[in-house]
Amino acid sequence: MSSKPTIVAASVLACDFNVLGAECSRIAKAGADWLHLDVMDGHFVDNISFGVPIVQSIAKIATIPLDTHLMIERPDHFYPRFLPYVHNLTIHVEPEYDVGATLKAIRAGGATCGLAISPPTPFQRIEPFLDQIDILLVMTVNPGFGGQSFIHEMMSKVARAAEIRAERGLDFHIEVDGGIHSTTAAIARESGANIMVAGTGVFKAEDAALAIKELRKFPL
Repeated sequence: MSSKPTIVAASVLACDFNVLGAECSRIAKAGADWLHLDVMDGHFVDNISFGVPIVQSIAKIATIPLDTHLMIERPDHFYPRFLPYVHNLTIHVEPEYDVGATLKAIRAGGATCGLAISPPTPFQRIEPFLDQIDILLVMTVNPGFGGQSFIHEMMSKVARAAEIRAERGLDFHIEVDGGIHSTTAAIARESGANIMVAGTGVFKAEDAALAIKELRKFPL
């Protein structure tokens, strides 16, 4: 189990975009710690979500940090366009580009940096970068669409990351994204994760404040 406090990152992709600003404010007032922004390009994942103009708009009204997840083929090319508006930028290990240089550049630009791994990708792909990141994002669904079911097998990646973090004296957060609700959050927490990304489970909940409270009710 992680010794870090639980952070709830509400995934804006699940909000009502007709009232985007009001939705972001509502969920912050309900107790979310961060807003999680999924940027999809239609290449790395088979979906298109939103880009810089929406992130910039959210940044103007946000009262909590923006945790931005670039599910795109060229994070090395596009990351500078997001840097002025976000607190964290997470990139994926799978595309062909210089991952280490991009992580370093994100930090140099004033944001924290995260590295994400998709379910089919072997854990070994991210091991060389664990001492260069602030967040490891373990996708617990296949990236691209919301509303999928939690893949329990991904907890082995979470547990291995937590083990390596302790062995090497590292200090990165472990984030999980996909199918997160009170039950799966407890499983992820027990495995070593401390950042819970929740979309429909928060934005579509009858009581968002209660849903968020349920995500973090499990003590250390």
